[in-house]
Amino acid sequence: MPSWSYSSITLFDQCPKKYYHLRIAKDVKEPESDAIIYGKDLHLAAEEFMRDGKPIPDKYQYILPMLNKLKALPGEKHCEFKMGVKLADGGSKIVACDFFDKNVWYRGIADLLIVDREKEEARLVDYKTGKSAQYADTKQLKLMAGAVFTHFPEVKEIKAGLLFVVANDFIKEDYQSMFRTAYFEQFKPLVQQLEMALESNVWNPKRNFTCKGWCPVTECAHNEKRRYG
Repeated sequence: MPSWSYSSITLFDQCPKKYYHLRIAKDVKEPESDAIIYGKDLHLAAEEFMRDGKPIPDKYQYILPMLNKLKALPGEKHCEFKMGVKLADGGSKIVACDFFDKNVWYRGIADLLIVDREKEEARLVDYKTGKSAQYADTKQLKLMAGAVFTHFPEVKEIKAGLLFVVANDFIKEDYQSMFRTAYFEQFKPLVQQLEMALESNVWNPKRNFTCKGWCPVTECAHNEKRRYG
């Protein structure tokens, strides 16, 4: 059974052929844009501030008020918290495991997790550096919430959100432990498709918005950069 993450399964859904070259054959690399590099640097700055109290670099000072509010919340602070989940009892049960467990099924990394054991609740925050929250996708939060409930069975409720630091917006979601398994269920059909592709070694291309010249798989017939130079 393949291991997967939100980013890997959405890449497979976008285009199985692109997934194959980036994640299986690894004969193609996705170039890092300025936006991706900026996002990585900001995530690191937030992590080091929340975990170690390291001062925020000048160019990211605008996120300091947001981080100070999060830091003031009660509970254990976990930054870039890695969680693994595996299947047990023939796949009918989801249990916690190490991120690098040989039988890991799902992997997720929480940008910021705050666990308040006394209140049996947690806060889950994912930093986003996009300029707009208009098309915010909360499915990643659901998966992460499912993993948190699995790793912290004492937690009964999670207040989660996508923190769009540039747009100064916060997309909130609430999750309950009773629905822990259901948060993974919506992805099972895609994971089964991935499993079949691995077994058959068939990776059909799927036209998507990156075909217009942003996809690094230039050998693909759908890649307009290849077709038009």
